[in-house]
Amino acid sequence: MDALVLCGGEGTRLDAGEKPLYEVGGEPMVGRVLDALDASGVDTVYAAVTPQTPETRAYVRDRATVIDTAGKGYVADLGAALETVGTPAVTAAADLPLLAAEHVDSLLDRDRSTSVCVPTRLQRALDVCPDRTHTVEGRELSPSGLNLVGDGADRIDRRWDARLAVNVNYASDATVAERLC
Repeated sequence: MDALVLCGGEGTRLDAGEKPLYEVGGEPMVGRVLDALDASGVDTVYAAVTPQTPETRAYVRDRATVIDTAGKGYVADLGAALETVGTPAVTAAADLPLLAAEHVDSLLDRDRSTSVCVPTRLQRALDVCPDRTHTVEGRELSPSGLNLVGDGADRIDRRWDARLAVNVNYASDATVAERLC
């Protein structure tokens, strides 16, 4: 199964240039995500970039197959990139600096679409700003940024894992990631 890293973030909330290149633990976040994918059992790694992330494109080109997207937003760029990658595929946001190979490998034996989510209360306990939340079976969850795009209805995979709870959108989130890496 292949993997796709979404690298289109402009970093406006971080106020620090291209979001994928924001450093955590002395390395750009996208580099840390690529390390996790390289250490996992995925086959080919793709990186979807946008016109707004030319430096990210240059950074990832030797480590992943680059897919240029229009920069029309996460959902539109994901759809465009998946036309090249195909499904099933693991997708990961470039702003998950604590992603580990074990997280990725846990999805490889599945064929049904899966969204890995974390309890919002875990994010709050870590002082991470929940970006988007939804309620599933009475529990408030946040998407982690790690998914499997496959066939069938989307399944929610709830994980209590601080490494998946830290999706860096703000400088305060990066501070938490630094503390945990």
